[in-house]
Amino acid sequence: MDYPCAVATRIVETSDSRQTEALGAELAAALTPGDIVLVRGELGAGKTTFVRGAARALGVSDPVTSPTFGIGHRYQGSHVIVSHLDLYRLAGLHEEEPELLDDYLGPDRIAFVEWPEETSAELRDACLLVTLTHQGGDRRRIEVRERDECSQAVTPPVEPRWSGRMRGKETVR
Repeated sequence: MDYPCAVATRIVETSDSRQTEALGAELAAALTPGDIVLVRGELGAGKTTFVRGAARALGVSDPVTSPTFGIGHRYQGSHVIVSHLDLYRLAGLHEEEPELLDDYLGPDRIAFVEWPEETSAELRDACLLVTLTHQGGDRRRIEVRERDECSQAVTPPVEPRWSGRMRGKETVR
């Protein structure tokens, strides 16, 4: 017997970069060391702006910039290392050295991964998927979705991990 998988989803529209950063900061309050957040969106969608808001809320005071020309940046936060990766220039993680992400992922870090290869073994433990979409001008549609861990859907549904940790209204699908 198959059971539906309960996955918490929150959709927010922001009207400027301040609101996008604020949503990133709100999400950061629900994260714990070891969490991996996948961040998708076309070029210029606001991925780094979103991550900047999260990093600031985690205590990062250094400038948070896109790691487009390297694989990533690590920042010291108040109580955790914050990793910000950009995998745009990689053909795929399966073609890279297995230890490529070792400095960025781990139980003492919170990682944000732009342009993720969602099926890669290195990112299988990601807890959230954030998708940013242009809505015209400075407006963005941001969907924060718990990763669907119920690929086999053979166990009874459970309360989504994030439903009680993110403030505001969300939908459960």
